[in-house]
Amino acid sequence: MTPDTSIPHLVLGPVTRAMLALYAGASGDHNPIHIDSDYAAAAGQKDVFAQGMLSYGVLARTVTEWAGQTDLLSLDVRFVSITHVHDVVTCTGTIIERFDRDGEGCLRVALRAAVQDGRTTLEGEAIVRHRNLEQGGSQ
Repeated sequence: MTPDTSIPHLVLGPVTRAMLALYAGASGDHNPIHIDSDYAAAAGQKDVFAQGMLSYGVLARTVTEWAGQTDLLSLDVRFVSITHVHDVVTCTGTIIERFDRDGEGCLRVALRAAVQDGRTTLEGEAIVRHRNLEQGGSQ
C-alpha cells in the first residue's frame, strides 16, 4: 500500500424518503427536516434531505470494509453540503501517507463522499493500521 493508491469505493442510493424514515427510526434522529416535506419547505428547503450521519456511516463503512473495524484508528470528517433525496452518493478514499505510530505501520487515507453531479458532501481522513492490507484487506 503506497500513497496515491485508491481503496475500494462504496455507493449509497439513490437516497429515498423511505431510507430517511428508516434511518430516523434506527438512529433516533427524528428531526422533521429529514422526514417532513412541509417542515422542510417552511425552513426554506426545497425538500427533505439526508441526515448527515447517514452519509457519515457509509463513508466510515468504506474504510472498515477495506481495512476492518479493529484497524480503523481514527476518522475525521467534515460536512460540506447537503445530500438530497434522489442523490447517489459515491464514497472514495486514497492513501496519502504511510507512517509509523508507536511502532505500528499506519496509513492516512483521504476520504470523500460525492453525489452524481460531482458535488462533495463529506470530506475527511482516516488513520488505519496497515498490517493486514498487504494481503488485500482484513475483511
